[in-house]
Amino acid sequence: MRKMTRINDGWTVYPDGKTPEDGTTLDLPYTWNGVDGQDGGGDYLRTAFNFERVLDKPDVKPDEDVYLEFKGVNSSADVYIDGELVTHHDGGYSTFRVCVTDRLKQSSTLRVRVDNSKTEKVYPQTADFTFYGGIYRDVGLIVVNKTRFDLDHYGSCGLKITPIVEDGDGKIVAEAYITGGGEATVTVSDADGNVVASGKSGETLTVPGVRLWNGIVDPYLYTVRAELTAGGKVVDAIEQRVGFRTFSFDPKKGFFLNGKPYPLRGVSRHQDRPNKGNALSRADHEEDMAIIKEIGANTIRLAHYQHDDYFYDLCDEAGMVVWAEIPYISRHMPEANDNATQQMRELICQQYNHPCIVTWGVSNEITMHGKHRKDMLAYHRKLNDLVHELDKTRPTVMACFAMCGPANKAAHITDIVGWNLYLGWYVPGFFLNDLWLRLYHTMYKKSCLAFSEYGAEGMPNLHSEHPKRGDNSEEYQAAYHEYMLECFERHPYLWGTYVWNMFDFAADARNQGGEPGMNHKGLVTFDRKTRKDSFYVYKAYWSKEPVLHIAGKRFINRTGGSTVVKVYSNLDYVTLTANGVKLKGKKKGRVFIYKVKLAKGQTELIATAGGLTDSLTLNRVKKPDPDYKLHVHSETQSWQK
Repeated sequence: MRKMTRINDGWTVYPDGKTPEDGTTLDLPYTWNGVDGQDGGGDYLRTAFNFERVLDKPDVKPDEDVYLEFKGVNSSADVYIDGELVTHHDGGYSTFRVCVTDRLKQSSTLRVRVDNSKTEKVYPQTADFTFYGGIYRDVGLIVVNKTRFDLDHYGSCGLKITPIVEDGDGKIVAEAYITGGGEATVTVSDADGNVVASGKSGETLTVPGVRLWNGIVDPYLYTVRAELTAGGKVVDAIEQRVGFRTFSFDPKKGFFLNGKPYPLRGVSRHQDRPNKGNALSRADHEEDMAIIKEIGANTIRLAHYQHDDYFYDLCDEAGMVVWAEIPYISRHMPEANDNATQQMRELICQQYNHPCIVTWGVSNEITMHGKHRKDMLAYHRKLNDLVHELDKTRPTVMACFAMCGPANKAAHITDIVGWNLYLGWYVPGFFLNDLWLRLYHTMYKKSCLAFSEYGAEGMPNLHSEHPKRGDNSEEYQAAYHEYMLECFERHPYLWGTYVWNMFDFAADARNQGGEPGMNHKGLVTFDRKTRKDSFYVYKAYWSKEPVLHIAGKRFINRTGGSTVVKVYSNLDYVTLTANGVKLKGKKKGRVFIYKVKLAKGQTELIATAGGLTDSLTLNRVKKPDPDYKLHVHSETQSWQK
């Protein structure tokens, strides 16, 4: 039976052209520009580093092989054992493996040359996020029988599981990819461990009275175990969790899960953190999921690349419906067509079994740069066909650049479509969102439409009584999202809406909001410590738990005799008092708006609703607090996305 050992410890990292004596010893995961890629200027390290360690040969029987497994190396990797190249891999977000049985001595030197330099042959190269370099996910050593589930099938587990729901029963087909012969048998167990179906690989198995994977309401999972028998004994086994569900997209009624309307309202997510880049721990992934669950979202767009396997597992468990995609983004590069194809094969083969995934993203804003348009269109059709060949159960989708234009041919290749629109941020006028939606829906009545990105910059330290587009204030961001949530309710045919972004993230070429190197459109700060007011707007609209939040808790010092205060709540009635006096307000959606007279000195506000209480104390000052305003000076405000 296979044995897996992590080998994350004791790596020496040194720049290309140097020696191990010039390096630093550390444990994985690691990105070398986890700091430099977040400080602005766009000149962060895109270069090559070597990762080296001693590799002791494990106990290997004559009928066994040894594999090295890399879960994420960005973006190109050359793997050497004792100076001899054993494999090369392009693409920084997917799993790859190599058999090293015949290369290992009792003690060998394993070296991985990792390169994130600029190239025209590997995606991504042009995008609004930092390209971190490093071995930023786990590295493992696998000892496995020579007769086994295939470890060379595009980094997959070697088992493709297709669940179907028919007349209240579950049907399941588990197709095994096998190396060395043998016969695969399959058992399906419920969440309590009871076997509910069994048979051979490739057969259609029936699960009577199946319990459905029903999104965040009831994300029920079954376990499929496949065993490979050869010579009268079990020589290999793997387990995968699956969920039974049906889903569909309708141009007039939106998304359906298990035959019922289920509007997808959620967020996009990048995978980086302060000072560590993409080198996240399981605790980091779990914290991200906990925050997304807290806001009440039911869907996540995992942008703009394949995310960690563990996060897809968390999505399965939480009932998050997922849009999964590859980093074919911003600029079509004809020399990288084969690489995009490879990354798509790896994404689908590696993540196919996850019930959370309902659509495969083919590209994002690929029309941003107009070169090679003819080749781009032809390749999109080819890639779209490839996805249908690999997966006949899920539709394709692309996220279109706002300036692409609804009539652009690229926007009508995939089965469903999303648009990245920042109306009210990059151009003035919240109302343009309603206007654009009405126009598009009138022109393309048969198109299943989503808002794949929308958002506005918001800095928790910047504030304004009269927020304006471009001031980066927390108040403008909140006002923008207040409008967008009401807008989406006016257009229920949208199958999905995805806030850009759940968390602030590094984009080293940016210089906005007084903090270079960052995109501040997140509802939560980069360090995950501060939930902006816009976070609570969404929580009030989406969460099933009672919500009460007074906005402006960081906007303490205010001028004049009165000020406007907003309270976000999903409760029917909110009481707000100012220094003990009950105030009258008006309600707009989930926003309660009050005009508050400021007392000399301090005004204590207390909100109550449904047994909840929240409070805020304001200071009346003579002059506006200069710390609340963005001081541009020599800073160049970047208005790229």
